[in-house]
Amino acid sequence: MEPTNLRLFNKKVKLNKKYLRTFLTKLEKNPPKKLDKSAVEIEKQVWQETECLSCANCCKKMTPTFSPADIKRIATHFKMTPVEFKDKWLVFDKKAKDWQNKKQPCQFLDMQTNMCSIYEIRPADCSGFPHLIKRNMINYIHVHKQNIEYCPATYKMVEKMQLFLRPSL
Repeated sequence: MEPTNLRLFNKKVKLNKKYLRTFLTKLEKNPPKKLDKSAVEIEKQVWQETECLSCANCCKKMTPTFSPADIKRIATHFKMTPVEFKDKWLVFDKKAKDWQNKKQPCQFLDMQTNMCSIYEIRPADCSGFPHLIKRNMINYIHVHKQNIEYCPATYKMVEKMQLFLRPSL
C-alpha cells in the first residue's frame, strides 16, 4: 500500500471533481439495483489500497460535528464541563446548527504522526468517516460529493463505482 501523496491527490481532484460529481448526480437520479451490494465489494478494494495515517486530510481540512453525547464524553475525559469544553475548542455553526472545531487542522490531531490524540473517544462523526457504505447507499451520495474533495478513500470509491457501475447507468 502506497502512502497518500496529497499534492498528487489534490491535482487529481482539481482535474476530475466536476466529472465525478456529475457521475454521482446521475447515480442519485437513476440508482442501479445492485448499488448497495456493489458498494460493499468496492469498499473492500478501497481499504486494501488506502492508508489513512499517511493522509489525515480529513483532520487537516474538515471539521466533524460534535453531538451532545460527544461533547459530554470528551469534556469528561478532559475533566471539564461541556460548557468549558465548548468554550475552549468549539464554535456553533448557526447555518448548519452544529458544534464544530474552532480551528483547522483539528486540535486533537498529532501532526507528526497523523494520529488522533483522542481516538478512543473521538466524535461519532469521525469514527464513521468517510461513510463509504451505508445500508441504503443512495441516501449518502451527497456525502460522497463533498468528501471526494478531501478524502482519497472516497475519491477511490467513486472512481471504482464509476468503472463498476457505468454499464448499468
